[in-house]
Amino acid sequence: MLPPLQPVTLQGDIVRLEPMSAHHAQALADAGLHPELWRLQPEPMTSLADMQRYVDRALAGQQEGSCLPFVIVQQSTGAIIGTTRYMDIALTHKRLEIGATWLTPSSQKSGANTEAKFLLLQHAFDTIGIIRVVFKTELSNTQSRQAILRIGGVEEGVFRKHLIAQSGRTRDMVYFAILDEDWPSVKARLQARLHRPR
Repeated sequence: MLPPLQPVTLQGDIVRLEPMSAHHAQALADAGLHPELWRLQPEPMTSLADMQRYVDRALAGQQEGSCLPFVIVQQSTGAIIGTTRYMDIALTHKRLEIGATWLTPSSQKSGANTEAKFLLLQHAFDTIGIIRVVFKTELSNTQSRQAILRIGGVEEGVFRKHLIAQSGRTRDMVYFAILDEDWPSVKARLQARLHRPR
């Protein structure tokens, strides 16, 4: 079995991923209280109190060993522009999920998401020794599905009525994965995308 995951800072050119802490709630609220970010999520974030609960739950999951949350920091400004995490961590099976990722609207399509995913995948496969990284998104979230396919995720199937949102709406979820044998080609693809002129 792999050893427990430890908080780590992952450095890129566009973003760095820093371990989330309780004091990040205000900066995440400043970046993330946009209704369009939460339309297809299980629980909308509409206030600082909502975001504080969001952060507290992520940190509780970290204490339990089920997730490792990060804030996404823009390298050029030092501003927090979103968050992401390792979740559903199953080290016995060398498997984890990358999820709970969102970026403030002004940072979308900036390369920040691509680089954040690259940093997480590189750390998972090359440092931790993971053999399977999972992604899931709602079937109706076309933008997210396309983004996962672009980074090299392989669609594995739809889990119908798999989750229920706070509103009571049922959510059909699409599962994707990248395996360790996929990683070299995915890595090369992501590096090529990140080095294209913007």
